Amino acid sequence: MNKPKWIFFDIGSTLIDESIAYRKRIERTIAGTNVTYDDFYNKMVEISKYNQSGYNKALEAYGLKMAPWNSEDEYVYPEAEEVLRELSERYHIGIIANQNLGSEERLEKLGLLRYIDLVIASAEEGVAKPDLRIFQIALDRANCKPEEAVMVGDRIDNDILPANKIGMKTVWIKQGFGSYAEPKAIEEQPDYIVNSLVEIAELFR
Repeated sequence: MNKPKWIFFDIGSTLIDESIAYRKRIERTIAGTNVTYDDFYNKMVEISKYNQSGYNKALEAYGLKMAPWNSEDEYVYPEAEEVLRELSERYHIGIIANQNLGSEERLEKLGLLRYIDLVIASAEEGVAKPDLRIFQIALDRANCKPEEAVMVGDRIDNDILPANKIGMKTVWIKQGFGSYAEPKAIEEQPDYIVNSLVEIAELFR
């Protein structure tokens, strides 16, 4: 890969481990119903293979109501800080993510913001991935051409496909429910596939 100027990351299941948050959300969702945890979880996995939001579609399948998401149940992947620290010494680091209000504050609390130059989050911008406009906003504020930027994310539909369309290089990190997806069309194919943040650091050394 030609050396980029900017590396943009998603947040959930990319820098932040959401496994406990999802477990607790599923438990809240099925409380008082006859749906088992395994039933709901396996339905999410099945749906995630088709590049869709597994949780929302599983809600529809079982006719259940959405339970609140607790960001206090999110945890930084153990290697995230060291990887961002290393990359920030050679590249500009940005965020393009679908998040609730307060992403910068959460990243600061988690100890990651010091390595990040630009945070573009859906709640603040009023537009969400996979809409290409949120990617263009990030590129404009970074004063960066698409071919000079890389998008790292866990979702084929929200991260890889739109970033490919706009002309960025793409790295699919197979973590969380997004790891069950399968690229189908040529425009869904990432430039690189990795299984951990450690491999991201190795890719850009």
